[in-house]
Amino acid sequence: MAALTGPALVAAALLALAGAQKLLDPTMTVGALRALRLPSSPLLVRAGSGVELGLGAAAVVVGGGLLWWAVAASYALFGAFVVAALRSGTMIGSCGCFGREETPPHLSHVLLNGVLAGLAAAIAVRSPGAPVEELAAHPGVAVPLLALVALALYLLHAAFVDLPRALVAPRSTSGRYSMTTTTSPDPTD
Repeated sequence: MAALTGPALVAAALLALAGAQKLLDPTMTVGALRALRLPSSPLLVRAGSGVELGLGAAAVVVGGGLLWWAVAASYALFGAFVVAALRSGTMIGSCGCFGREETPPHLSHVLLNGVLAGLAAAIAVRSPGAPVEELAAHPGVAVPLLALVALALYLLHAAFVDLPRALVAPRSTSGRYSMTTTTSPDPTD
């Protein structure tokens, strides 16, 4: 089995799942695009989301360098969108990739999208085949590999949604967590 089969499945599946989320509910994406003064009709968002879903699915089933380059370009565009949101200082609650989860833009999103774009580009160059063919050719590895892909998708969800929240969580004014004690009369006295 090609070494990039698992990572290819992760990159394509995440793209397809994000497209499916926005296809079902374009509201958050419409709001994010509108906040940046970009074309933002629900119909346009659904069309783009359908392309995203189809691209992710086609990369898994059909493969080919051109499709993997398109996956790489998609992640690069998502990263550029987050950079634009960060630079503008515009308050965006979420892009809609993970449904209605509040995921404001963060540098971690740029980095993750950059890694995924680089991964898809590497697949386009080194192993542009269809991951589904690799799974069919190695059925004994398919179930454990798919379990690892599911785990990776779960961890990526946490990295995109929970990590930025944790990084911007409010702290005490000193920057450290402090413990205060109060004295009160002992009720047993």
